[in-house]
Amino acid sequence: MSPLFFQFLSPLFYFSFPDFLYFPNSPSNKYIFNLFNRFVLKFCTSRLPVPKLEDTVKRYLAAQKPLLDDDQYRNTERIAREFEKGVGRKLHRDLVEFDKKNKHTSYISDPWFDMYLCARDPVVLNFNPFISLNPDPKEAYNSQVVRATNLVVSSIKFLNSLNNEFLRPDIYYVNPKWSQSRLFKKFISLLPTSVSWYGAYMVNAYPLDMSQYKRLFNSSRIPKLNKDELFTNEWGRHLLVMRNGHFYVFDVLDPGGNILHPSEIQAQLIYILQDADRLPEFSLCYLTTEDRNTWAAVRQQLLEAGNEDNLQKIDSAVFCLCLDNISLKNDTELSHCMLHGRGFNRWFDKSFSLIITSDGTAGVNFEHSWGDGVAVLRFVNEVYRNSTRHPAIVPHSSPAALSATKCERLEFKLNDSIQSAINAARMKFEETNEKISVRMFEFRKFGKEFLVKQKLSPDAVFQLACQMTAYRQFGKIISSYEACSTAAFKHGRTETIRPTSILTKQCSRAFVEERSKHSVAELRNMIDECSKYHRRLQLEAALGKGFDRHLFALKHLSVSRGDPMPELFLDSAYQKLNHIILSTSTLHSPAVHLGGFGPVVPDGFGIGYNVFDTWVGCNTTGYLNRELQEFLRCLEYSLTDILDVLEGRPLV
Repeated sequence: MSPLFFQFLSPLFYFSFPDFLYFPNSPSNKYIFNLFNRFVLKFCTSRLPVPKLEDTVKRYLAAQKPLLDDDQYRNTERIAREFEKGVGRKLHRDLVEFDKKNKHTSYISDPWFDMYLCARDPVVLNFNPFISLNPDPKEAYNSQVVRATNLVVSSIKFLNSLNNEFLRPDIYYVNPKWSQSRLFKKFISLLPTSVSWYGAYMVNAYPLDMSQYKRLFNSSRIPKLNKDELFTNEWGRHLLVMRNGHFYVFDVLDPGGNILHPSEIQAQLIYILQDADRLPEFSLCYLTTEDRNTWAAVRQQLLEAGNEDNLQKIDSAVFCLCLDNISLKNDTELSHCMLHGRGFNRWFDKSFSLIITSDGTAGVNFEHSWGDGVAVLRFVNEVYRNSTRHPAIVPHSSPAALSATKCERLEFKLNDSIQSAINAARMKFEETNEKISVRMFEFRKFGKEFLVKQKLSPDAVFQLACQMTAYRQFGKIISSYEACSTAAFKHGRTETIRPTSILTKQCSRAFVEERSKHSVAELRNMIDECSKYHRRLQLEAALGKGFDRHLFALKHLSVSRGDPMPELFLDSAYQKLNHIILSTSTLHSPAVHLGGFGPVVPDGFGIGYNVFDTWVGCNTTGYLNRELQEFLRCLEYSLTDILDVLEGRPLV
């Protein structure tokens, strides 16, 4: 696959997509859809490669070296080489054989599903991320009911386009202007299947895997003892609406797939806002914040108490709309709201929840096991674009008169045991929420435009700054993680970029401990080398040639067969490498205001960042508030140091 495809690829999310087809009956749209669909079917067959074992071991040791002293590294190297020659070779051979027999999927797909679904930690804060939308450019359209109605209508349009197979394929274009030309379309339409991939290579257009879209709507994660299940009912036509901890459902589609008139949706939402005027004594929502085994046991009690129909309506709803009774003062409050809220107005098990506050602020919180964000970001982009360009209602639109079939409020039968479980879940949730900190960071002295002129990777510079920051704060290099999508491959999920390297360690030490020992030219050369190496790591990860997923699959295979755990996975160095202190991810979109997620370990930080054209920003989370604030103070210092060197000023 061409390196050009990945050269400009955002590590987690990418979205160079045409508009989705809102009007499937349009002849021109039908033509374009068929053209692109034919294009995708021709050559979207690239499978995620299983890396060579010797390459994986080499990359693993390269990631370990900056984290270990000489004695520790020699021990880990010995263990890794023995693994490569012994049990690892057999596991690798069996994994390759399994992959050859299962060409319908990728070698990582099932193990990755198992990893998420077997995790027993609560999904909120530990797994569910969020994406918040920019406000509607027209201020008057940001009232709660108007914005909710417009976003719901646009969401159902997206669903219909998906169900009717009129949603344009996800294709990454290295040259978007060329991809829209008539010459390109003619070229693709004439390609025989046998050479279609080479044609794609020539025009630098690459289809992305869309298998995750099937669980975007009408889906929920169902708690089960030891391993959860994913549930999808594609026939569901109703919307789940939450207000003040109460549940409401009403059909937004008729049996023919036609969308309920926007004025009727508006009327239903107004009714719900008026009806749910107070909190319930026991909010069922808190149960979705529990650890999964506890929640699974209580769910069984709910079923036995006669709540099966109501739970079925929640699980099969097209999605969950949360109408929050709160106005947000700043981005910190926004992040708390979208990441975890107050617990009583969320159903964290839904594939995604569209959250809209009293002041019209909108965002999406999504359950992570079914997908990695590519489908969610596409959905967010398209729904934001349609709702702002083609709003279904205007601020002074009159709602329809409520019909006899107004929305249904779900009432639950709760015995003493269930009520006690809800109270216990609420107290645990509130205790955890008091510990989580969110901090915003902005650096306005340079951005992507400046770094590109310096012939540096903006992503590499930010990651280097994080490494310098950790070294300055903790006096050592620490384990770090950057997410990279492998959606270019069939059933691809993610791969890990390991920003920590010998080069970043040397550079960090030079900037922090040896400031007077190096010339500006020497420091600049270190930055250049770190940038080149990071680009290489990005390319390898995007091509499916990292080491983390390969080792994870080998470990999963060993565990699933009941084999003795290989020494490699028992090595303290392996466990330390996977104790991620700095968990980072980036996204950028004109529809997105910010995104965020919780730290993956109690003493770590979750860093959602973006290098904009003229500035750098990140949304950080952590349970150690003082350490988090110190990290951001040091990050400012690190970025300023980098700027000084790039502009030729010596460090003082």
